[in-house]
Amino acid sequence: MEYEYEGKNEKEAIEKAAADLGLERDQFDVEILEVEKGSLFKKGYVKIRVITDEAFPSAASDAVTHSVQQAASKVMGNPLPQDEFEEKVVAFVTDMIKHMGYEAAVEVMFREDKKIGLKLTSESSSILIGRKGKNLDALQLLANVYAGHLGREDMRIILDTENYRVRREENLVHLAYTTADRVRSTRNSVLLEPMNPFERRLIHTTLNEIPDVETKSEGEGLYKQVRVIYKGAY
Repeated sequence: MEYEYEGKNEKEAIEKAAADLGLERDQFDVEILEVEKGSLFKKGYVKIRVITDEAFPSAASDAVTHSVQQAASKVMGNPLPQDEFEEKVVAFVTDMIKHMGYEAAVEVMFREDKKIGLKLTSESSSILIGRKGKNLDALQLLANVYAGHLGREDMRIILDTENYRVRREENLVHLAYTTADRVRSTRNSVLLEPMNPFERRLIHTTLNEIPDVETKSEGEGLYKQVRVIYKGAY
């Protein structure tokens, strides 16, 4: 389904769409249809098209299958800590969650060179994930800061629960291909939802091989937005 909204800027138009449709920002895509700059005697405005419930192309399904296979191949090994560093990190994450007022079992999900994944099992998984994964990202950031305090700045800690990160990657790959198809057919840019650096990199990488679209990040802070732009075939 497609809808059109106007606002004095993109943010206001998007907020109007979300309120009117009763949807979260990550439940629809946005195309910029028209931008009118303001002047001394005339107010500016932005017109957007909102798209919901779109089907995904088969190419995205192939990429997602590959992503899932890669993730599944990493989930192996002994789930118990194997050295002092792993013991301290597992204990730190467990204590963080307790200080939040929740309980979680923390075990090793995978081990790679300079990377370790921790699986959180909790009845409060939805709270630990938070809106768009922001709570999980915050916990992961603190775990990596702690690893640095232990002298392991070279080690990256990945936290996951309920396979959220795998599901999120699947959705982002779907979103990237669907958005690219829409941009190529309409020749209008699409501004995606705010994402963390890893998520933005996944969008950029997924669309890097499509010759007639390009991507760029917009905004300030950790959570920026990716704009997908039609640039024409070479």
